[in-house]
Amino acid sequence: MSDDPTQRHRQIIEEIAQLGFCLPGSLVARTSRCGNPTCGCHTDPGRKHGPYPSWTRKVGPKTVTRNLSPAQLERYRLWFDNNRRLRQLVSELEALAIEVANRAEGWA
Repeated sequence: MSDDPTQRHRQIIEEIAQLGFCLPGSLVARTSRCGNPTCGCHTDPGRKHGPYPSWTRKVGPKTVTRNLSPAQLERYRLWFDNNRRLRQLVSELEALAIEVANRAEGWA
């Protein structure tokens, strides 16, 4: 970690403040079979429909999935990226706090 944890702490907090909206969960591309039993998607796995962008997240004990249009995917892509960056920054902030505590208490 950094020699000056206070400075890095300040930098992390400033970056978090600049992030904007964050959408939790995963962005995935799904393929599917349709309801027409004579469609080729039922006999040939390579002919499934899609890929369609989907947003999957946990809400309490349940997994919630929303299919996104291409326009929605582009509209919210930055929010998914922001959430990923937020998680990275929080992990770094936690590691920094552990380092500072270890130094302060002589645990390292």
